[in-house]
Amino acid sequence: MNLDIVRDKIKGYLNKEVSVSVFGMRNKNFEYYGVVSGVYPYVFTVLVNGVEKSFNYSDVIIGDVVVKLA
Repeated sequence: MNLDIVRDKIKGYLNKEVSVSVFGMRNKNFEYYGVVSGVYPYVFTVLVNGVEKSFNYSDVIIGDVVVKLA
């Protein structure tokens, strides 16, 4: 998977509701539901309950972050 492919896919989710699964260290997993509010060269932001959370495209490529339409 390529950074440009992931960026274009996330750009298609702009202003749409998504679920973001984050697989962290030591089996700590988080699930966020929000709206993709920004797409930037190396990160994208999701508005979750009035708080903006940012995620790296590289984490999506390696599988630590999974983004799906809600």
